Formats: sequence, C-alpha cells, structure tokens
Amino acid sequence: MPTIRAIAAISRSVPTLEGAGVHLRRAFGFATPERFDPFLLLDDFRSDTPAHYAAGFPWHPHRGIETITYLLKGEVAHGDSLGNHGTITAGAVQWMTAGSGIIHQEMPKGDDGGAMHGFQLWLNLPAAEKMSQPRYRGITAADIPRLALPGGGTLGIICGRVADCQGPVTGISTDPTYLDISLPPDGRLHQPTPSGHTAFAYVIAGAARFAPEEAKECLDTTLVLFSEGEGIEVVAGRSGVRFLFCTGRPLAEPVAWQGPIVMNSQAELNEAFAEYRKGTFLKHPRPAGI
Repeated sequence: MPTIRAIAAISRSVPTLEGAGVHLRRAFGFATPERFDPFLLLDDFRSDTPAHYAAGFPWHPHRGIETITYLLKGEVAHGDSLGNHGTITAGAVQWMTAGSGIIHQEMPKGDDGGAMHGFQLWLNLPAAEKMSQPRYRGITAADIPRLALPGGGTLGIICGRVADCQGPVTGISTDPTYLDISLPPDGRLHQPTPSGHTAFAYVIAGAARFAPEEAKECLDTTLVLFSEGEGIEVVAGRSGVRFLFCTGRPLAEPVAWQGPIVMNSQAELNEAFAEYRKGTFLKHPRPAGI
C-alpha cells in the first residue's frame, strides 16, 4: 500500500518588497535551500492596487537557475537579452532557464479592475548545467492540460505527468512536477508522488487538510512541506480549495546564493558578480539598450 506523506512543516508566506518596490508574499526562499531542494524560492504577488506592483522588476541578471512565472490575473510584459519579448497573460507561464547568464525584465499590469495575481518559482540547476545555454519557453493557458477530477475539481499540469497526461514543459533534469489543483467543498484527492522527491503545497484560495487525520485546516497563503512518501491525501474545506503542488528530485549539491545568482561555490559566485561588473557576464551577444 502506498505510503502517505505526513506534514513536515507548515508556515504562512510573509510580506516582502522586491524588484523596484513590488509588494508580494514570500512562501520560502534564501534561508534554508536544502529543505526545498531542488526548489529555491516561491513568491506570491497579488494585489488590487496598481501602486503595489506597477514598478515591476526592471532589467536584472540571473545565472544558475530556472525562473517559472505563472499568472492568474493581469499581464506581465517581459524581455530578455536573448531577444525574447512579449506578454504573459492570465493562465500562461514563462519558463526561463538562465543557465550561464541572462538579463531580463518583467513589468506587471493589472486587469481591467486593477487586479494582479501570479507566482514566481525558482528551480535550481545542477552543477553540470549551471553554465548551459540560456533558453526561454512561453506556455499559453491553452497549452496547459486541465483534467477533471472524480467528484469535481480540476488539475492543471504545467510540468510533469499525471496518469497518461503530460504537461507542456519537459526535459528538466530534476524531473519536477508543477500542478494547479482545485477541489470543491469537502472534495478529496489522493495525489501520487515520486518516492525520494521533495514535495510541497501552497494554498492560494480556500482551505484544506493535507493530512486528513489532523484537524488543522491550512488556509490561503499557507505553505505545506511534506515528509517522505509515495503520495499525499487532501480534504478540502467547506469553501473548497485551490493550491499549487510541486515535487522535484533533490540535487543534494552545495548552494552558494546571492540575490539572483545561484552557484555551487563562493568562488563561482564571486566570478559571476565580477563578470557582471566588467560587462562579460553574458555568454551570448548583448543587445543594445540592455
């Protein structure tokens, strides 16, 4: 019989300022990267007040990671040093592999009512891929399979496989799963997980119990880190629940991290920042104006 994962830790995301003054909530990041390995950071940016997000995230560098932006409301105009540019719309995803180095910007714009809601997840790259060629993948809302769940609810697959359905992002060495799951009031779900992989859930609406034998409900903006096992059990609250669910194979490698750059040693980190100061950070031609 599959082993159901118990809850290892529960916390609430905390208000933080990032970019040029964007108000957001940080679910995890910076403090203890080994706990969420291979994931590094999860930010939740949501507001109905344009002044809280309009300044956005102007041009800045990344190296050694992948950044995954998933939008529920509003739009985000983006551009990068590879020459990619466009707009992330509601329901869409930008999956950017920084690799050896990229400079990009993301500038949010609310919907017609001024609402903005999205998430940015950082995924670490293994040492062998830290200096790989940067690449960008744009995934539209229509690209993301959404499965109907028994008893009601839906499951969207950004990355990974559920039953016979594969998400649009493939070929990631840490074998991540990234799901957007909604359950109706009192709805139940058993979601299998790969043994040995890190697993966490982040509630974005409603409430649920993630270890049904426990009475405590996890409310909106709650992060749940799971212990080892082969699946999770979820029971939605009276108003239902919507949550992000991620799993990934841990890298178990040293992490040297400062701001937007994540390497394996302090020497590599120092070199990255020295290159940025000297203008040799990018390993591809630098477009004018960046």
